[in-house]
Amino acid sequence: MVAAALPVNAQWTLENSNTTADLRGIASVGGGVAWAGGTKGTVLRTEDGGYVWQSCSIPPGAEKLDFRGIQAFDANTAIVMSSGPGDQSRLYKTTDGCHTWKLLFTNPYAPDGFFDAILFLDPLHGILFGDPSPQSTPVEYDGDLRIRVTANGGATWGPVSAVDVPGKPGDGLHPYKDESSFAASNSCIAVKDGWFWFGTSASRVSFRRLFEGSSPHQFLFKSTYCAGAVDPASGECGQPWIDFVNSQVPINHSTPSAGIFSLYFQSATLGVAVGGDYAKPNDADHTAAYTDDGGKTWHASTTPPHGYRSAVAYDAATKTWITVGPNGTDVSTDDGKNWRAVRPDAALHEAADADRNWNALSLPFVVGPHGRIGKLDEAALKH
Repeated sequence: MVAAALPVNAQWTLENSNTTADLRGIASVGGGVAWAGGTKGTVLRTEDGGYVWQSCSIPPGAEKLDFRGIQAFDANTAIVMSSGPGDQSRLYKTTDGCHTWKLLFTNPYAPDGFFDAILFLDPLHGILFGDPSPQSTPVEYDGDLRIRVTANGGATWGPVSAVDVPGKPGDGLHPYKDESSFAASNSCIAVKDGWFWFGTSASRVSFRRLFEGSSPHQFLFKSTYCAGAVDPASGECGQPWIDFVNSQVPINHSTPSAGIFSLYFQSATLGVAVGGDYAKPNDADHTAAYTDDGGKTWHASTTPPHGYRSAVAYDAATKTWITVGPNGTDVSTDDGKNWRAVRPDAALHEAADADRNWNALSLPFVVGPHGRIGKLDEAALKH
């Protein structure tokens, strides 16, 4: 137990982003390509592993938007998600390396609603997740958490209709009172091996099997025929995602600023959730939990991260879990059971704050406020 609490050397090499925007969106494509997003309509791109971060053109009308989610496909193609109340939640897409942008979708629940996360399973099939809204379409229930799906690369977004026990709080998309999700790191949802999970401010995880096999089925993401009501925003009927399984996670959710902020599954069974209270970033009580049965049951980490955490990811090369937040970085080598703090090493000329002030992960990159971008040093993880 004592060894699990010993700090390790810092893993983040700080990079020059050439911006002072607060960054919360990061998507690493591989091959040195990554995209980042943040406040004031900021979108950044690198093609050389972060040696140079290029400032993209701002999407039209997005100068005041906060891009908290990015789904990138290659060096030329990406979708950025802004988060904000009402029509401040939008999706834009570029196919020419961010020289030009197309507005794909604006929150149809305005003045209510709030986009929390976007995730694509492949270049065609994607999921958009948002807060509950009293506004609804003819194929949705009032007050539900909102899921929209696409089967054509984001051109259209049809609604998911939660037909499981309508109005039962805490069942699938039917929220508890005041339950929502956090748009802190674009990772309150996760997909792995055909399974889908989402986490909430009530420290609830809800999940369901999307498909068997290696690729999603078209009918799960786009309706081909509507016999009844139609969603006016997409021209589609609701996709009936049923049989959600709900579980409670031992993560602090005692205040409106607390709950689950990030989920990551490295297999269909093994996953980690992190969070806590962002208003109390140094409070380490119940800031992480793990599951080994796909989310049916969760266990509090024996040695938790040393504060609130907004993002978590898994580095397969070193078999290490990494979680970040305002007051530091922690790692786990036993699948989330115990976490140990990262500390910069002055002898290695590491920046004194290299471990902290981080918002979001897409390995090997991490981003934070005031234009902070770091890159993972896997060699340090092996020490």
